[in-house]
Amino acid sequence: MVYIGIDLGGTNIAVGVVDENGKILHKGSRPTLVERGYGPVIADMAAESLKVLGESGYTLDDVAAIGVGVPGVADPDTGRIPFCTNLAWHDVPFWAEFQQHINKPLYVENDATVAGLAESVSGISAGANSSVFLTLGTGLGGGIIIDGKPYSGHHHVGSELGHIIIEMDGELCTCGQRGCFERYGSATALIRDGRRALDHTPDSLIGQLCGGDPAKINAKIVIDAARQADPAATKVFRRYARSLAVGIVSIINFIDPQVVVLGGGVSLAGDFLLDAVKEALKPMVFFKSLPYADIKLAMLGPDAGIIGAAMLGR
Repeated sequence: MVYIGIDLGGTNIAVGVVDENGKILHKGSRPTLVERGYGPVIADMAAESLKVLGESGYTLDDVAAIGVGVPGVADPDTGRIPFCTNLAWHDVPFWAEFQQHINKPLYVENDATVAGLAESVSGISAGANSSVFLTLGTGLGGGIIIDGKPYSGHHHVGSELGHIIIEMDGELCTCGQRGCFERYGSATALIRDGRRALDHTPDSLIGQLCGGDPAKINAKIVIDAARQADPAATKVFRRYARSLAVGIVSIINFIDPQVVVLGGGVSLAGDFLLDAVKEALKPMVFFKSLPYADIKLAMLGPDAGIIGAAMLGR
């Protein structure tokens, strides 16, 4: 038997046929075109699933289940999606809509949660009995995996790790609160602080790499400048790594996972990021003489969404 995994994003719908070990056998994608509303988007998710399945040489009889990762809150018990902000979806009856097109067992979860599940099945945290996945992108998403299964709490919002408050009265978050982990540990945080650094030190390497245009600053520019020991960029990057460590140590003290996995665009900084976070984290850990979670870099990249969604059905 095989599984279908669907990674629903604001830009693209990515679909794959996946075996029971988390290996993608065939995949494809098409534009989401969010402005059409949820009905046509869900119809396209089903259509792309059938297309990719046909191209893979399998049939619906071979499909054990279909799983979907969505960029928002999903209720895995009822199949409803209370909201996906980036898609402008509110209280969408996802199961009922999708199963009008394909009548197979269907599972739905938050996209960061399924990415974490993917890493625990066939990625860097495979074999761990518990892991926490942090996706460091435009925002900061989280996935908690315990005994091989996603955990999102009684109300299905327990993995919103980006909204742990790590600084009282801190930076205003898009959620309306202040001081959320997301405002300090995302790519957006690096960009914001890089622009602030450029305001104060216009002759910094950050300015050279962006051509003096603050609008062109991205996380990679700040990290590249820090790699070259630019003082302004180094200050921003060290603060960023320390902020990540503050959030991670809270997770360690509360959940005590075996592994914490860093994914998303910022994680492409590799060991430069990993080493800085580990260095900042070590003095913060509560139990100084006991082992604590390994901090590792994700290895599945953009395929994690497809793999993890498919593994919901396994």
